[in-house]
Amino acid sequence: MRAARLIKMVLLLQARPSMTGPELAQELEVSERTVARDVLSLSEAGVPVYADRGRSGGYRLIGGYRTRLTGLGRSEAEALFLSGVPSALREMGLADAASAAHLKVSAALLPELRDAATGAAQRFHLDAPAWYQEPRTPALLPAVAGAVWDDRRITARYLRKDIEVERQLEPYGLVLKAGVWYLAARAQGDFRVYRVDRFTAVEVPDGGEGGGEDGAEGPTGGGRFIRDEAFDLPAFWAERAAQFARSLLREEVVVRLSAHGVRRLPHVTERAAAEEAIDAARSGDGPDAQGRLTVRLAVESAEVAYAQLLGLGPEGEVLHPPALRERFAAAARRTAALYA
Repeated sequence: MRAARLIKMVLLLQARPSMTGPELAQELEVSERTVARDVLSLSEAGVPVYADRGRSGGYRLIGGYRTRLTGLGRSEAEALFLSGVPSALREMGLADAASAAHLKVSAALLPELRDAATGAAQRFHLDAPAWYQEPRTPALLPAVAGAVWDDRRITARYLRKDIEVERQLEPYGLVLKAGVWYLAARAQGDFRVYRVDRFTAVEVPDGGEGGGEDGAEGPTGGGRFIRDEAFDLPAFWAERAAQFARSLLREEVVVRLSAHGVRRLPHVTERAAAEEAIDAARSGDGPDAQGRLTVRLAVESAEVAYAQLLGLGPEGEVLHPPALRERFAAAARRTAALYA
């Protein structure tokens, strides 16, 4: 603990020209007296820490005591500090590790690049959760994240359609989508996706016995598995997300749209399906004499289509199926009666 604190103190002093005792105490979460003792220990160990006296005094390193990253330009340094998502790192239990890594990089940068972290943070921010939702961190996420980082098999129990099942998983990667965490894992030779918030229990080997598919010790030992080097997490997720979106669109409706309705359709329904329907209609018969475009739109269900297409108002007319058209006609009559 103390050794880690001493290293952090050196890194802080490398990253800044000078720091006062109260500033160091706040950063290290210790008393000023502890800071003074740590400075003395560093001096005795040969680290050139110098104490400036007076009202504007403080602690600083002398003699060029630092390690620098050579060949790193400003744009590269700024991009490096954009690579972490603070909220996601906190949820995975990696905030301290990320903070230490940033501190080490900051300390090693050339003085003229020290503002790279602040500059990037003030210009770009990722807010992962969706609007109007209170994000909840799955209780088992840190354990899953640890297994992902360490390439360890896990025994997971999770809810599938209200039934709890158990699986042996090789956790390959985590994805944060609209505030929801998903695990990409290999089970029985196939790659699958699991929602982390549906896990009810996760057991991770402690590094003792191995965990092969048949219970024997794996080739790497300690319950670890050998990753498939051909696995590409972003590509895998993009493919599965597209498959999932397509799998939901099981029915089709026919809608006649005004020019404004054409512009609005991607905003009230599934965007990819709306754009595909519009492109197909334009390359087919195209708009009619009144400039209206008739599209065949893939939807999840008639119920979902009703809720979504109501957002078009008079800019869209449902032509098929007949039951859905009648439902819109009834809604139009009720709306007209309200305003009569």
